[in-house]
Amino acid sequence: MTGLPAFSAPVTLVGGGEVGADDLRQARLHAPHVVAADSGAEHVLAAGFLPEVVIGDLDSISEKARRAIPSDRLFRIVEQDSSDFDKCLRLIDAPLLIAVGFTGARLDHTLAAFATISRKASPPTIILGAEDIAFRAPENLDLDLPAGLRLSLFPMGEARGVSTGLHWPIDGITFAPAGFNGISNRVSGPVGLRIEGPMIVILPRQALDRIFTQLLFQLRDA
Repeated sequence: MTGLPAFSAPVTLVGGGEVGADDLRQARLHAPHVVAADSGAEHVLAAGFLPEVVIGDLDSISEKARRAIPSDRLFRIVEQDSSDFDKCLRLIDAPLLIAVGFTGARLDHTLAAFATISRKASPPTIILGAEDIAFRAPENLDLDLPAGLRLSLFPMGEARGVSTGLHWPIDGITFAPAGFNGISNRVSGPVGLRIEGPMIVILPRQALDRIFTQLLFQLRDA
């Protein structure tokens, strides 16, 4: 899309859902650029700064927020066949995103966010929730995580894979949303995952620092 900047560093993407008191600060430590999905701009302004870009159909952002944001930062996408989150993932050119404000009390919004990242392998996106983080598993994933840490795998379609470093290996299992899933597994050593199909990895929020660093490192070496 003409005029939309490319970002050389990771981006914090802010949605209009629940944003915890520390969410933006923690996300920005890793992802310094800030983009808002439509009414997510309200959260950014409330935190005391301007989003670099606002993307969406702009039907939820207030007139007060519109006036506060320079017009050249507003990118209106008129079509209604996709969510603002989906529009953002299609248009943002960045090495990695941390998404805040896309989970919370609305379970349908959380499910929609998981569906979106399961369809979009690029840019890699970590969803930051109140208790957990979630991201789509790349085909090859190696993680150094503390033993005993909860690691859940939830399929968003038919998926399979092999694993090392999990208490319950996944080798030979066919996963499906209405079939077998891999929730509440736990780490037993260095984790290696080889995944075919759309699989969401869910970890406690305390793992964000490690996951961000290791995902970015693997992406740079890919």
